[in-house]
Amino acid sequence: MDLIVYAVPFFILAMLLELVYGVVKQRNTYRLSDSISSLFLGTLSQGRRFVVLGVGGYVYYLITQHFTLSLMDPGHWFTWLLAFVLYDFCYYWLHRFGHERTILWAAHVAHHQSEDYNLSTALRQTSTGFLLGWVFYIPMYLLGIPAEVVVTVGSLNLIYQFWVHTEHVPKLGWYEWFFVTPSNHRVHHAQNDAYLDRNYGGVFIIWDRLFGTFQEELDNDPPIYGIRGPLRSWNPLKALSHVYIDMARDSWHARDWRDKLRVWWARTGWRPADVEARFPAQKTDLASFTKYDPKITGTLACYALFQLLAVVVLLNFMQAAELSYVTGLALYVLMLATTVTTALWLDQRKEPKVWEWLRLGFAGCLLVIGWQGGGAAAVLYAGAFYLIVNALFLPCLSVSQEARVEVGASSLS
Repeated sequence: MDLIVYAVPFFILAMLLELVYGVVKQRNTYRLSDSISSLFLGTLSQGRRFVVLGVGGYVYYLITQHFTLSLMDPGHWFTWLLAFVLYDFCYYWLHRFGHERTILWAAHVAHHQSEDYNLSTALRQTSTGFLLGWVFYIPMYLLGIPAEVVVTVGSLNLIYQFWVHTEHVPKLGWYEWFFVTPSNHRVHHAQNDAYLDRNYGGVFIIWDRLFGTFQEELDNDPPIYGIRGPLRSWNPLKALSHVYIDMARDSWHARDWRDKLRVWWARTGWRPADVEARFPAQKTDLASFTKYDPKITGTLACYALFQLLAVVVLLNFMQAAELSYVTGLALYVLMLATTVTTALWLDQRKEPKVWEWLRLGFAGCLLVIGWQGGGAAAVLYAGAFYLIVNALFLPCLSVSQEARVEVGASSLS
């Protein structure tokens, strides 16, 4: 059973409580644009099943039918205990290779791009992990652990990881020795030299202690969050694709054919020497680090919040309805267009009104098609309301001249 959908109300409530707590304590860890960017990526990740036909699921099916070593009883407590521990062990190695190999880092990097650290960061998930991530869980199916058990413990593993994405919980004494906590996971999200590529566990930190990847949070070295090659954009498409694009570019420019292939499987950070010499990569100078923080107006903030609400409602409708592949794909494109267009506004580099009208035109076409196809009245009314409110926002949106010249940045606090 996938328990994530049942946990969503808890996630929302916890984020609101963390926000209020931070404001009251005068230590707010939220910024509107950053949080919306994280939640956009989370919704796109949940919606990807309407687009992607999973190879991993088919491989798991073949293993279950032909290669399973034993069939474990899903009703026995030991099956669940073994599955819970083994899932986290497999997750450790997926997570570790996700940092140590470029092709897997390309899928995982979206989760680390936020320069804030709060509960919304936990929901900042990739949409491309399906490409290779499934390989690491094959041992569970070879052992004969039933698919429903794997899915359920996987959901529990992910739900556990939600609460450790906060700055407001200190070290927890003996608990730090055995389990992932906010303190040791803050280390994992930091880009400080002492913290890079450490603390990969999902529930149990014992894997890191056993395999030499543990690092304690240091009082004299506060974490600086984000990635060394900063994204400096809220665009979800860029967030999901920029490492893939960098790999393709390096492979294209490499002169040695072996380097062209090695780019895709090399350790993260490796580049062909000739490519590095001609196209040096810009890395963050942590001594002068500033967060990416384009200034936005109150109107634009309201607009962005409305788009987030619209995307969440659309996703909920898609998950509840029985949709054909084409319909699901069309609605996912609308969801993606909404997140990208909103991000273009939040980046404050230029006015994307042309893209805004194209998005609304596409939404209008879907509305007309739904009406002609006998769509539900509630969906049609909601679609009409969505278009009208968006159209009302447009005349009020603009990019300031200051933002055109230089994107603002907030200092590290």
